[in-house]
Amino acid sequence: MLVRLMQLFRTILLTLLVAATATAMARAQGHGYTPLDIENGGQLYQGNCTACHGPDGDGVPGTNLGAGTFRRGTDDGEIARIIVGGIPGTAMPPSSFSDGQALTIVAYLRSLATAPRGTAIPGDAARGRSIVEGKGQCLGCHAIGGLGSRTGPSLTDIGTVRRATDLQRSLLDPSAQVRSDNQTVRVVTRQGETIAGRLLNQDSFSVQLIDAKERLRLLERSTLREVVILKESSMPSYKDRLTPQEQADVVSFLTTLRGRR
Repeated sequence: MLVRLMQLFRTILLTLLVAATATAMARAQGHGYTPLDIENGGQLYQGNCTACHGPDGDGVPGTNLGAGTFRRGTDDGEIARIIVGGIPGTAMPPSSFSDGQALTIVAYLRSLATAPRGTAIPGDAARGRSIVEGKGQCLGCHAIGGLGSRTGPSLTDIGTVRRATDLQRSLLDPSAQVRSDNQTVRVVTRQGETIAGRLLNQDSFSVQLIDAKERLRLLERSTLREVVILKESSMPSYKDRLTPQEQADVVSFLTTLRGRR
């Protein structure tokens, strides 16, 4: 009886997986991607693909993923299969992505072609650095190399994973899209203590965060009365704090950050 139940369970699971893949492929052909697909694909792309393709998708000569220019693959399903299987004889290796994950990367790449290109004002990276370290007070929350704070995400290699237009949007409207690596969590212990900070990780048993004093906190869920992930970013908007030229200078400087300084 147990063997039959296990076989039935496997059959049902396989059917669900096949159906989910078929649905995802069908959605891909019609480009019916959701904002969540694009967000998840962006995080996968930025975490795994920018070393070769760059944040704008134009890092490989002759290929501009951000403009929808692909050397191979005539539709989204084929592009997703290339992402999973790689291209033999080239520098494009196979990956460990599932078909669904690969399709979210395609969704993100498709979104790049229609995304705004950011400010048309030329920025000066040297001036931008002075603003980041001075007037902007960015190191009060962020770190660049060994300087700054850990209460916000590190900016040390931000230029390798974020496009200029994304950096500009974060500068002007930080809450428009709060990335998973920049979420603020507020917890209340059973003793009534409230602790807030940048969420690092969470699972069924614990919540890990960096608090306002840069302390790493590991909190067992059994000791907590409330856990709330805040929808608003803790970062202030610089729309009215910096002039358009200063904003362009900051973005220009951030795009130069590609490793330890």
